[in-house]
Amino acid sequence: MNSLTQSKNATILPVLIALTLAYFALSPQARAVCQEGCLTNQNTVLGDDALLNNTGSVNTAIGFQALNQNTTGNGNTAIGIDALYSNTTGGGNTAAGIYALFSNTTGFNNTANGVGALQNNTTGSNNIALGSNAGTNLTTGSNNIDIGNQAVAGEANTIRVGTTGAQTNAFIAGISGVTVAKGLAVVVDTNGHLGTKGSSERFKTEIKPMNKASEAILALKPVTFRYKKELDPESTPQFGLVAEEVVKVNPDLVARDDQGKIYTVRYEAVNAMLLNEFLKEHRKVQELKSTVAKQEAIAKQQQKQINALTTGLQKVSDRLELSKPAPRTAVNNQ
Repeated sequence: MNSLTQSKNATILPVLIALTLAYFALSPQARAVCQEGCLTNQNTVLGDDALLNNTGSVNTAIGFQALNQNTTGNGNTAIGIDALYSNTTGGGNTAAGIYALFSNTTGFNNTANGVGALQNNTTGSNNIALGSNAGTNLTTGSNNIDIGNQAVAGEANTIRVGTTGAQTNAFIAGISGVTVAKGLAVVVDTNGHLGTKGSSERFKTEIKPMNKASEAILALKPVTFRYKKELDPESTPQFGLVAEEVVKVNPDLVARDDQGKIYTVRYEAVNAMLLNEFLKEHRKVQELKSTVAKQEAIAKQQQKQINALTTGLQKVSDRLELSKPAPRTAVNNQ
């Protein structure tokens, strides 16, 4: 090795060492401030860089960088690495889990329990998320409840429980056997969306009489059946229709699943058609009764006229009988 090369190495090596030391000096690990204890304004902290910029009150931060950016936010509880990391002025939030409510800045009264729960929420408030990555898709929406569901970005005022494909059955106690005298029937669509069907005019358009449309049900074929053993081990007798047969009569009378396959009959629509056919027949009966009543009235009038004529004829007959000359009697000569 020549002297020039040695000179260059001697110059570069100290520079590399200095740069390396500077890098470690500026790295987060080297700059981390271990916060531990009860701070002013009723704040409690345990963890590197937790509550590092805080001036708010009644906050609790446990974990690396928990509530790291909080300034004036009050009443927050963050437990877990980077929990509520970006929160600045939001208050009343509770985050338990790594990255829980990580992006929240000004949102308030959010509750996130689980790894990554509500981690992308920024300004949304009053959200509740329970489970790993629960509500992770929410950003600005408020008043959502997501349990075991990642939610939909931007939505608000929505409850989502479970994940399609992961949960295939639902059991809720306190419903079966409970009478709700003024309740409504609950329906569900292929996305698991629950609701009721309103009948008010304000929900409807293109309202017109059903007329002959209901005659389709006259071609339906009611059947008795039993569900397959895997669905009903007790083989309870059932009464109804077969959807594949109904679709041949009127495709609008069946509902399909999320794959587009025929699933069930829209019995509420069938009932409406039955009502229309009943009313049509009822009107026919009423019209027939009216016709019969009119005919009976005419018959009574005709009977009165016949009775009157009969009485008149009888009187004439009696008069004629009285006007006849008396019969002559024979006189015997003596």
